[in-house]
Amino acid sequence: MYNTPLVLSFLLLLSFPLIFIFAPKILHQKHTEISIPDEVDDIALFRRATLYSVGKRGGDGGIRAVSRLGVTNPRRKIAFLFLTNTDLHFAPLWERFFSGHGDLYNIYIHADPSAKVASPGGVFDGRFIPAKKTERASPSLISATRRLLATAILDDSMNSYFAVVSQHCIPLHSFKFVYKSLFKSTHSPVHRSFIEILSGEPQLWDRYIARGESVMLPEVPFDRFRVGSQFFMLTRNHARLVVRDRKLWRKFKLPCLNKDSCYPEEHYFPTLLSMEDPDRCTHYTLTRVNWTGSVDGHPHTYYPNEISPELIHELRESNNTYSHMFARKFSPDCLKPLMDIADKVIFRK
Repeated sequence: MYNTPLVLSFLLLLSFPLIFIFAPKILHQKHTEISIPDEVDDIALFRRATLYSVGKRGGDGGIRAVSRLGVTNPRRKIAFLFLTNTDLHFAPLWERFFSGHGDLYNIYIHADPSAKVASPGGVFDGRFIPAKKTERASPSLISATRRLLATAILDDSMNSYFAVVSQHCIPLHSFKFVYKSLFKSTHSPVHRSFIEILSGEPQLWDRYIARGESVMLPEVPFDRFRVGSQFFMLTRNHARLVVRDRKLWRKFKLPCLNKDSCYPEEHYFPTLLSMEDPDRCTHYTLTRVNWTGSVDGHPHTYYPNEISPELIHELRESNNTYSHMFARKFSPDCLKPLMDIADKVIFRK
């Protein structure tokens, strides 16, 4: 007969190599968390943006506003907030989109510093903001978006809409069409944010308890928990509301126990705005995404052989009041076929 304690000791000894083999893989599943120094930096930036008043500039050390002394009739602007971890492959298309409208927009880019994103030059030159590491399905994407919003608030008091886009996004209309759609008349007030806010989705409960069944309480009860696209367009009031928030952020920045159901960047913004000011939100986004045949939580990616005038017209279609103005997700090699139809289809007046 074998000595049972001896056998168990032998098996335990054999298991040690397995620990060294699989431990790194397990550890690498850990998502990016917000470090204390990064949190301190963010709090200081968000505080400056919250306290910002028209006519004053915070000493944030980032992008500086150009002098507007002598401008007697400043026009409202759209702040385009690029959130990326790769080069901006569609920069030439966006350059054509922005061409001739320099006084009606501003660009801000948050690029993951570990990705070493190169500046494409042109209208993007000098528009990169101080950035931190980002990772999908982690609160780092929330922080990055809030940094973009805060920087844009501080940079220019005429930034009235704040559009979050990614490196995979393209415009579906001319800048003139987008601007006129948002600002119906020169003096019309900017009332509503274009943000998707959904409830009753089948995966909502699993995502709500990803940090633990009661962790989100009492600040976020399940019946107030929402989901929606992280690519949206906020009014200035709502942008300030987001950077001012502390209460919900304390919950959404907590690490998840179930990583497979953890997508805080898809829940924080719609939940916050739904709780604070739902009537001034459209509950839909202006960015078209195709979820047919999605893989690993990613939407359909368009490739060069799919690019056509018909696709652009199809992506513009919407069941809501406004046409879709942007779309994602496009592979980098779509640039050439998109540029080929840019003037005659996408930006046709």
